[in-house]
Amino acid sequence: MKMSPEMKKAQENMISGVLSAEGFLGEDEGRPLRDLIEETEELFSHHGLDIDELTTLLEELMEEGRKGLGEPITVRERWLVQTTEARGHLPCPFEDGIQRKITALIQNKANEESLLVSSLSLHLLMKHHFIEGRGSRFRMEPEQVKLVLDHDGNRLSSSINLRGNEF
Repeated sequence: MKMSPEMKKAQENMISGVLSAEGFLGEDEGRPLRDLIEETEELFSHHGLDIDELTTLLEELMEEGRKGLGEPITVRERWLVQTTEARGHLPCPFEDGIQRKITALIQNKANEESLLVSSLSLHLLMKHHFIEGRGSRFRMEPEQVKLVLDHDGNRLSSSINLRGNEF
């Protein structure tokens, strides 16, 4: 199946040196973007992870972490979150907006597993179901996401909400 012109342009934007020095494709630079997205959806489904549910949680963890002003803070007694912010913005390779340069290191306090998330990588997963190519700095491997977010080994539940409310 052929890729749409928009998908082709997004893939061109992801090559090293176009929007960022490292690019977004890592070791998968030669693979079609649509295949990488399909693989992402299959991997998350295989691990019992709902992309919408977990991106909502990651977004909330990042926002809570920003309250620490660069210092690590404990969120909901489960996670230690430290954010860093740099000046400027990064455009989305899909050309649907720009994201602030914010990164969050999220650590599960029970098992000490951690995950590095950027505001752009979160957007890419949330809106485009793309976790970046293998070897990319901000690739969110489903296994690691599960280890960090599942404090007791259970599937993520919509009842996990930082505000303490049910969705």
